[in-house]
Amino acid sequence: MSETNDEKNAEHSAEHSTENAPFAWGPATGVGSLPGGDAREAARTATGSFEGFPFLPELPARGPGADMIGRTIGMLVEMYAHVEPSGWRVSDRPGRDTRRARSWLGEDLDALEEFTQGYRGPLKVQAVGPWTLAAALELRGGEAALGDLGACRDLAGSLAEGLRDHLAELRKRVPGARVVLQLDEPSLTAVLRGHVRTASGYRTHRAVDRQVVESALREVSAVHDGPVVVHSCAPDVPFALLRRAGVAGVSFDFSLLTERDEDSIGEAVESGTILFAGVVPSADAPLSDPGGSVMGVRTLWRRLGLNPGTLAESVVITPTCGLAGASPAYARAALAHCARAARSLADNPE
Repeated sequence: MSETNDEKNAEHSAEHSTENAPFAWGPATGVGSLPGGDAREAARTATGSFEGFPFLPELPARGPGADMIGRTIGMLVEMYAHVEPSGWRVSDRPGRDTRRARSWLGEDLDALEEFTQGYRGPLKVQAVGPWTLAAALELRGGEAALGDLGACRDLAGSLAEGLRDHLAELRKRVPGARVVLQLDEPSLTAVLRGHVRTASGYRTHRAVDRQVVESALREVSAVHDGPVVVHSCAPDVPFALLRRAGVAGVSFDFSLLTERDEDSIGEAVESGTILFAGVVPSADAPLSDPGGSVMGVRTLWRRLGLNPGTLAESVVITPTCGLAGASPAYARAALAHCARAARSLADNPE
């Protein structure tokens, strides 16, 4: 039987209302990488562990091209690279390493599509941000692109175009998803402080101006019409800079916070920034009870004088970093523990 006009209008209204509703974050998710090399098993784990906030897994154990940098290089538009003993280096044309990176990403997308049939809700995808990419990608002479601001601009532009294509592909494969883009920026603090070493190892690249850093992050983020999260598992995450750059959330290793971070975190929460709190160890370790894992988050909330009732809507629970170095059994246990810890936080915010 064909649909009536009333049914069609109701369906259209429901879709329109979902698109314009406030973003509903899931309570917990993964950071990105998982151990092993089986794309289907990884997708099964990432979707099964977080029914309300799955993510597209990365499997760096497969080798160059599946690593964080190589995977993102495979997304670039009109910019290519190949693997040297020292790392990824710019090429004139796409070679075997670039093709392999693209092939593995396609395999991962196929697996994700299989396990998200009919899914509606938030879905996270990760890519390396412009500054960590600039610190890692070598120009033809062997120095990092970070030492050439013109190259940094070109790299950010290529990344933005590549991410636009990648996100469009993801929406076609999982049409019910509300996509969250995570930019991985573990080198961001080192870039801001001038701590990234040159190829010789004897010097460091000059610190990049904060406004230039913000501008590139804003440019890359602007390709996505949904929320953008920046992840760093390094100390001294620049919360205030990221907030000014307009990101919706900041993902970090909660154990690395110090008192000097607290004012910035309080300001971020009060401005509506979502905290992706990494509280579950990313390497094999004994897991405490779920309530114990989020005790530090509750304590921080009290110290900042924030309303405990806002915890569940302001915090997403994650591992401290990617799980590529963990055993498969521990990785599955850690993801399940994140989900249980998030429930504990929602049920007992105080």
